[in-house]
Amino acid sequence: QVQLVESGGGLVQPGGSLRLSCAASGNIFSINAMGWYRQAPGKERELVATITITSRTKYADSVKGRFTISRDNAKNTVYLQMNSLTPEDTAVYYCNQEITTTPWPNSIKGYWGQGTQVTVSS
Repeated sequence: QVQLVESGGGLVQPGGSLRLSCAASGNIFSINAMGWYRQAPGKERELVATITITSRTKYADSVKGRFTISRDNAKNTVYLQMNSLTPEDTAVYYCNQEITTTPWPNSIKGYWGQGTQVTVSS
């Protein structure tokens, strides 16, 4: 079994910052890519940022220059530093980690966190 636990969401004023964390635990052999997604009310879930096992990053255009994704492989954790937040960033943020539970690559599966609410409002 694998579990992802997110933390760091909350209420912040426009222009403020938050740092999200997502830690994986359980029967983990290896972790490939990690990422953050978000879903605002009435909208589909969208990609925010991803980071590969070699720490190559990719960002949605709407967050480039404001958000930074990083990972700590020793802690099985992915982070999302969010700066210069705007009300348009309000959403539930979900992490995803591609995890293998055996030495065989075909055991890879994407696991999701439970989601953490980020609200940007004055």
